[in-house]
Parts: sequence; structure tokens; C-alpha cells
Amino acid sequence: MTIKSKLVLFLLHTLFVVGCATQQINTFNSTVNTGTETPDLLSKTGATAFVTTTSVPVMATIVGKNSETEIGSTLCNLTPFIIPTKPAIIPGYTQLDESTGLHMTGTVQEIDLASYRLMVTGMVDHPLNLCYDELRCMPKITATPTLICRGYFEDLATWSGVPLKYILEMAGVQSDAKMITLFSADGFKTFVSLKEALRENNFLAYEWEGKPLPILHGFPLRAVFPSMSGNKWIKWLVEIRVE
Repeated sequence: MTIKSKLVLFLLHTLFVVGCATQQINTFNSTVNTGTETPDLLSKTGATAFVTTTSVPVMATIVGKNSETEIGSTLCNLTPFIIPTKPAIIPGYTQLDESTGLHMTGTVQEIDLASYRLMVTGMVDHPLNLCYDELRCMPKITATPTLICRGYFEDLATWSGVPLKYILEMAGVQSDAKMITLFSADGFKTFVSLKEALRENNFLAYEWEGKPLPILHGFPLRAVFPSMSGNKWIKWLVEIRVE
């Protein structure tokens, strides 16, 4: 790791509180259950990934706009965006979401972005508690893998987000760790070996087709593992535990 990279990691680690928005936006409590059984998901590999970098977090602000909520930030010159809302119609399990062309899985969660944090816990030297804008300020990877739900559907989309390896290195994974467990806000969890998790093409997506993730498909954050079974692509990600 270069001296510049180490400096960026150090500054990110020491600026968590400064970089996080604290103003309340919206509070959601309801969930919609769309099924309990997870089909066998598999993604096609071979998609080209593009990596970009951004600067270190400085400050975040929240701005209201008419009846919608717009997030704006001076945090590494982030672009303001509108928080996605839950659609009036929720497709059934594995059914097509016509608004995105993606298929529905999981139990829909509406998460308060102001209080949202991604926690990285367990066998790490520096436990993390990252807000949404801090994630957006980290190096960014974009890729277009195909997600296959064997026997049900096949989805092709472009996702963008933070390399998982970058976050794990920032946390300082301890030498005897063997795996990670990813937890969703809907109660689902999945396991990935540390060796697999550290692959360069794995990332935590906060964008779909250049826009914030739709609520049905994981907003604010989901995992993308292009070379692994799609049931590892956990939605509504809230914690990564190193074990």
C-alpha cells in the first residue's frame, strides 16, 4: 500500500463523525414480506470493472426540496440526489419489478438514511461505523455482471460502489480471521470466506444504473459478488462481521 493510500485510510478512520449527517430525514418502520425461500442465485462473470477515486470526507449537509428529500454534501464534492421511495406496487417473490427490469427477492426495508450506518465488527483492529456519504467518498468501482436466479430469472444491470477489500483493509482484519458474515436489515445473513471476500471485483453497491439503489433492490447498500452465487448479493446491508 502506498503512503498516499495509508494517509487516506487514516484520515477516513479519524473523520467518521465529522462526515456523517445527523439531521433526521424520514423514519420508516414498515416492511413488506415478499417470500421466505431464497432461490439458487448465480452471477455470470467477465464484466469489465471501472475504478475511480474521490477525496477525503470533510462535512455533510442535508437540504430539503419541496415535498421530496434531497441529500446534498460538501463531502468530497458529492452530487445531491433524491432519496428513493417505496413504489405503490410491490412485486411478488422472484417476480419482475417493471420499474427497474429487475426481479424481486427479500423482505423490503425502508431505512432512515440519516441514522444509517454500515458497521464493520469482529476480528478487526479498527471497528468501523460508516455513514452513507462516507461510503460515497471512497474509491468507486462500476461493473455490469449478470445475476442469475437459476430456474427463475436472469438480471443484467450496472452497479457502482465501494470495493469490499478497501473497507476490510481500512478496518484492519486480524491475521487469524477466516470469514465474514454479512447482515441485512431484514434479518437475512450470509457467509463468505475471507479469501473470497478479498477479491478485487467484489464491492458494496450504493448505485444502480448511475442512480441510488431502488428501495426494492437494497437501498442504501447491497453487496455485489460477481464471481459468487447471487444469494451472497445481500440487500439492505447493515453489518459486516469478521470472524
